[in-house]
Amino acid sequence: MMKSAINGMFSRSKTSNVGDQISGLREAEWELRPGGMLVQKRDSDENQNFVSVSTPPIKIKVKYASTYHEIRISSHASFGELKKLLAEATGLHPQDQKIIFKSKERDSKSYLDEVKVRKGSKMEVVEDIEGRERRALEISKLSKKNKSSKSLSEIKLEIDKYAEEVSALEASACKGEIIAEMDVDNLTDNLMRILLKLDEVAAEGDLKLRRKEQVRRVQKQIEALDKLKGASDSRKQQPLEHSESFVVTTKWETFD
Repeated sequence: MMKSAINGMFSRSKTSNVGDQISGLREAEWELRPGGMLVQKRDSDENQNFVSVSTPPIKIKVKYASTYHEIRISSHASFGELKKLLAEATGLHPQDQKIIFKSKERDSKSYLDEVKVRKGSKMEVVEDIEGRERRALEISKLSKKNKSSKSLSEIKLEIDKYAEEVSALEASACKGEIIAEMDVDNLTDNLMRILLKLDEVAAEGDLKLRRKEQVRRVQKQIEALDKLKGASDSRKQQPLEHSESFVVTTKWETFD
């Protein structure tokens, strides 16, 4: 009877352990690695320096110039993650690095254990001149884009202000009020100056569309000012025509 109870206890314990293992497998996400090894699925967050795995980190040696740097990292990490750690040690930006392992440059997306990186493995990092130039070009493009975007935003504010002034003149004209020719000319000059500023803004893609929109706005305001000036000139000419007609008639009477 005691033997049966003991056997039952071990049987329950064994079942419980297997159940815990199966439960653990369900809770964790796993992937099958080259060679048939089952490991925890890699963390998709590229900003983390280490991948969450069950194995402890390994220590490797990386040579840069004449100095060796000892780096602790998970064997399941990518070379891209290794470059982030090396950036702190070497001062090289991750995009400016080339990692050489077993006489071959390694891609940032490949993983250490896939190419047999082990504890105590040695590799070398060198500066990627072409990569540095590409990054410098990208930085320059981004800087120009930000500068153009800021310029367009500032110019838009100017156009908004002038558009309000044009609307105010149009409202006065609708009421039959006299519009000063100098006001119209000054606004027109300012808007023409805005067109020149827009022409100097280097823009591509979305920024080019933004610039085109502002150019159309300015052109619309200039057209409105031209109409106001034309209407003002017409009103000025009407009394002059009556006056000239009167003078001619007077001369004709005197001649007779």
